[in-house]
Amino acid sequence: MPQEQENACCTRKQCAHTYSETQGLESAQVFESTEETVLPSSHPMMPGNLKDALAARMLNTPQDPQIEYTSSTTISATSLSKSDESSSSQEEEDSSSTPSDTENVPRDPLDEKVALLVNFLLLKYQMKESVTKTDMLHFVIREYKDHFPEIILRASERMEMIFGLDLKEVDPISHSYVLLIKLGLTYDGMLSGEGGMPKTGILILILGVIFMKGNCATEEEVWEVLNVTGIYSGQKHFIFGDPTKLITKELVQEKYLKYQQVPNSDPARYEFLWGPRAHAETTKMKVLEFVAKVHGTDPSSFPSQYEEALKDEEERAQAKAAASPGATAMAGASSGAMSSIYSDP
Repeated sequence: MPQEQENACCTRKQCAHTYSETQGLESAQVFESTEETVLPSSHPMMPGNLKDALAARMLNTPQDPQIEYTSSTTISATSLSKSDESSSSQEEEDSSSTPSDTENVPRDPLDEKVALLVNFLLLKYQMKESVTKTDMLHFVIREYKDHFPEIILRASERMEMIFGLDLKEVDPISHSYVLLIKLGLTYDGMLSGEGGMPKTGILILILGVIFMKGNCATEEEVWEVLNVTGIYSGQKHFIFGDPTKLITKELVQEKYLKYQQVPNSDPARYEFLWGPRAHAETTKMKVLEFVAKVHGTDPSSFPSQYEEALKDEEERAQAKAAASPGATAMAGASSGAMSSIYSDP
């Protein structure tokens, strides 16, 4: 066997071994967290109830009393477990705290494949490796290959909405994909050389709240939106760890957010603004496009924010043009010509 093929074969075997080791508990944890954080089983891509709830909270509009998001509407992580005993105990526990109409929610095998693919993509992202369609079919999709388009679409939605990562096809011939941080941001919250989960998703959500609230959102407004997604102050989250520390310290230290006291507030209240790094790396239009996607609409559906985002794009284009070498040289030549005209003979 040629050396290159042998190395490729070894890499695939190593990946299979690593994936099989992490597939159990970690898959279940990722499955539970992704389902309960953003995507209940009631919708194949973006949940209507949570989407409406987020829309109401981000825009501060009245919310339909029928719209409610609870973890009881999600498929439990026990759907990944092969233990009848553990599944039975989980069902007994759920029955004491969930409505009777949610006890017999059918388990969709495609949901399980979507969750496993999310786990597999996270593993490849942590290893800083690309992933091919062949890999996904071989290690994850398997007998459901006919459903590959739907499964990868749903998985990519979760990677985007939960982890703030875009799944991009970089080679249409070999069907090779890479995961990139969304909106031009460069920080994923993962420490170099350590494990953990990408945390860009919560940052993008907060940037969206701030922009939609007039470029300044109170701490209460931010937590109101985060609570809708199952993230609570004082409760450790499987993906985001200590969310309070993350948003008031880490993202502030990274200069993505500003966290300051509301002027003249007594007792003291606090608010969030975009930090200088957020202004430098992304744009209001990109964030508005993300918010529009959450709402299932387009950016122009928010006239005031859209107008502000367009103005921001124009100002950025002008600043970029003014800073370009050609513009500098032209300005210098023009200045020299004017000087010669008005100089003494």
